[in-house]
Amino acid sequence: MAWDWQVFCQDTITQEVGSSCFGKGGDITYLDWLLSAWGWTVSVSLLALVIALIVGSLIGTLRTLPDSPWIVRLGNAWVEFFRNIPLLVHIFLWYHVIPAIFPAMKSLPGFVLVVFALGFFTSARIAEQLRSGIQALPRGQRYAGMAMGFTTFQYYRYVLLPMAFRIIIPPLTSETMNIFKNS
Repeated sequence: MAWDWQVFCQDTITQEVGSSCFGKGGDITYLDWLLSAWGWTVSVSLLALVIALIVGSLIGTLRTLPDSPWIVRLGNAWVEFFRNIPLLVHIFLWYHVIPAIFPAMKSLPGFVLVVFALGFFTSARIAEQLRSGIQALPRGQRYAGMAMGFTTFQYYRYVLLPMAFRIIIPPLTSETMNIFKNS
């Protein structure tokens, strides 16, 4: 039994096979639907990935700061909150609860809300990965940066973060695939 590939060229209303697989004059084929859905998936995933990388890198770095216990606790609370609530619940919260609390967000389209939900959910996972990447480095790296006279910001930027990101490339690749799957 062979697969009938013409199903992608059928009109979605009349079920007739058109001369081309792309609808003309307002007719939509199943292939048009698939390509449209693929475009939405890619756009949601890439925007959520940008948010997740920025917020996750910030939170993950804050969780490893020396002599800042309250900032570390705040970062830990962020990670625990977003990792311990399922993604579907986050999407419902962002779509129904957050706009009720902040009326200005009622005008935002659902696309933006789901990007925030997916981005913040994944940011907690990236923060945990970055924290573990920084803590996997030898303590001498931090001390070397301090011995060179770097400020805390400078030794994170020039010494610790480049090496930590190199360590966490494999899990970041997995998180990128998870974002595409979750979207």
